[in-house]
Amino acid sequence: MIILEKKIELSKYIIKKAFEKFNKLAVTFTGGKDSTLMLYFVKSVCSEYGYKLPDVIFVNDGDIFPEVIFFIKSVERTWNIQVKQLCNRDVLKHIKKVGDVVKVSKLNKRNRDELSKIGFDKEEFRFTLESFVVNYLMKVVPLKEYIEKNKVEGLFVAIRWDEQEARSNETFFSPRNNPKHVRIHPVLHFTERDVWDAIFKLKLPYCRLYEVGYRSLGSRSNTVKVSDIPAWEQDFEKIPERVCRSKNLESNLKKLRKLGFF
Repeated sequence: MIILEKKIELSKYIIKKAFEKFNKLAVTFTGGKDSTLMLYFVKSVCSEYGYKLPDVIFVNDGDIFPEVIFFIKSVERTWNIQVKQLCNRDVLKHIKKVGDVVKVSKLNKRNRDELSKIGFDKEEFRFTLESFVVNYLMKVVPLKEYIEKNKVEGLFVAIRWDEQEARSNETFFSPRNNPKHVRIHPVLHFTERDVWDAIFKLKLPYCRLYEVGYRSLGSRSNTVKVSDIPAWEQDFEKIPERVCRSKNLESNLKKLRKLGFF
């Protein structure tokens, strides 16, 4: 537990440095275990040093588990915070369910321009979170719009080195362009086991999906549970954390991250 304490201290140190360096910050919150822990650390630093809690933002991709929405609302009440929801409503207004076809000509200019930027020249696409195009429109574009509109200089993101190969070479402070800002990763050095140890040590809440076997929470249609036992009791050594995620999304993650995804 001494090592865990040092990791917690480092997380708070990184967060404090971010407040000293940047005037406009924001905190991403997914409702998952990692971002819950990170949000707690940011709140703790704000309380200790008198900083105002930055905007807490949640990117809704249009296919969210009801349990995740419930958990986020619970955190809002319990921690007395407001979570701002970002969503590409222009895309969602053209569908009724996952799997529906979206005509590109029906989208607004921003979305059509974004599709051109990634080289998508087809007349339509199917709304599925297996799709690179849909992930870009629903996750990257709303985040880019928020950063641009609010002139965000630093964005707190709860990724970890051991979580996925595409994130294994990240740094605590990672400059980004288009739009220009810096990604701040306060729990980068935590392992999956560290996260759960910290959650229980600090008595933090977590989404109930972890209790029924989910290890990692993604979109509802492309995430499955790994086991029937709680996430923290599973074999972290033999079963990869993100084995429950869509293989298509995992293979596209590196490309999506270059375009602005977490």
